Amino acid sequence: MSDSIGYVYAQVADKVEADIRAGRLPVGSRLPNERDMGAQYGIAHGTARRAVQELRDRGLVITLPNKGTFVLEPPAK
Repeated sequence: MSDSIGYVYAQVADKVEADIRAGRLPVGSRLPNERDMGAQYGIAHGTARRAVQELRDRGLVITLPNKGTFVLEPPAK
């Protein structure tokens, strides 16, 4: 991730949000699990967990227990 000031989980959530809004992650697609997301972004899986929570808080994804985390239709900005 970048060296800018701020929380790493927020930077990851911003990146994923940008991918969702640009259509690179279409509605209904499944996000990688926290461990894989951590490897993808070079962060700890706890940080990935917090990024996913941030995405849920933003209304961009939903997590279904034992199924995974899926992209929702993004709310208007």
